[in-house]
Amino acid sequence: MTAGVDPGAKRAILEACDALRADGLTTLERLVRCPSTLGNEGSALDEMARIYEGLGLAPRRIPVDMAALKDHPGLSPQLIPYAGRDNVVAVHRPRNATGRSLVLQGHVDVVPEGAEDEWTTPPYEPAIRGGRLYGRGAGDMKAGIVSYVTAFRALKAAGLQPAAEVQMHSVIEEECSGNGALACMVAMPKADAVIIPEPGPGLPAIYSAEVGVVWAFVTVTGRPAHVRDKQAGVNAVEAAMAIWQRFEAYEREMNRAEHIHASFRGVNHPVNVNLGTFQGGEWNSSVATRATLGLRVGVMMGNTADQVRADILRIADTARDDAALRGAKVKVEFRGFHADPCVFDMEAPVAKLAMRSYAEVAGVELRKYPATGLTDGRFFTLYQGTPVACFGPDAQEIHGIDESVGLDSMHDITKSIALCMAEWCGVEKA
Repeated sequence: MTAGVDPGAKRAILEACDALRADGLTTLERLVRCPSTLGNEGSALDEMARIYEGLGLAPRRIPVDMAALKDHPGLSPQLIPYAGRDNVVAVHRPRNATGRSLVLQGHVDVVPEGAEDEWTTPPYEPAIRGGRLYGRGAGDMKAGIVSYVTAFRALKAAGLQPAAEVQMHSVIEEECSGNGALACMVAMPKADAVIIPEPGPGLPAIYSAEVGVVWAFVTVTGRPAHVRDKQAGVNAVEAAMAIWQRFEAYEREMNRAEHIHASFRGVNHPVNVNLGTFQGGEWNSSVATRATLGLRVGVMMGNTADQVRADILRIADTARDDAALRGAKVKVEFRGFHADPCVFDMEAPVAKLAMRSYAEVAGVELRKYPATGLTDGRFFTLYQGTPVACFGPDAQEIHGIDESVGLDSMHDITKSIALCMAEWCGVEKA
């Protein structure tokens, strides 16, 4: 076990965090200006390489090699090609390794901005209002990445450095597959613990559990006809809506009390099935030929992604009996998330250290948070047995309009990670 941090060193680290606060904000603004949606992560990955170089570390690119990962149980089906979107990692190695190793991980990818005209300020032009920085990805989770980078810089500014290996991972596709995190985990040495500063539920929290997720695309092909002969056709849009109603019924069934794991007791409606995308029809005066539902289906503990995938196929198959689908063809494809649920060990030393460090700098306790979404933390817990502390700054409207992060909260996370790193890894003179 690593001894506690010397009070003088702790004071110097926290003072360095304060001195670097403005620099951290500037770094976050640069990252938010990178429109790193799926397939467009290059600018953010290049920025992370520059940031790592600024820490005195050599960035390394790690590709997502689907062939090499094909037998891994955590792999999700591919959405788009991976060429030109390699993850970026950097490693600090001490002169004399006496402490415990650590991974600091975060994702650079962001979800689409939605209706840009609904934003108060443009989504990729960071703006500060009322102590919050607004912009797509500001909270989810570029602020968390900047927090761990600034925490590392603070140790250096205090004349110290971790006395153990510290890996920094900047990954893609946390929002749709997790394959970036998986590729980095497999490529890098196993560490003693992982910290992921992912945003919580808008209040100080540490992830205690998370649901799994399966993505599916259900395509219905009907029989087109002129609207004057409407009854002779099979409307694919109407048929797709009939299938969606069956998924709504499935969602209600999965949220019955007997299906809810103890980790989620007291959480209202933890298993969500979402109709996230819809494409259908060709012409207002034609019976629609084809329609596709893009679905996100939650997976509760006690269930698995494989079982939910089978449920999706069953629902689509039985829907053929619906009157709206008479003669229609139904095809199901799985691309993106195929992720199992996960319970994090709240008794793990790194989780306890995170909670203690946060309470020390912020004056309030981290609440244990069973999440109805998911993070990259599942890979390290499920497939490596590595303990994870997943806690991040106060983010609001993530995946929505006017996403933002609280700057005071971000600073608290920076200081918390700095103290965690110093105590977990130990310190030596820089």
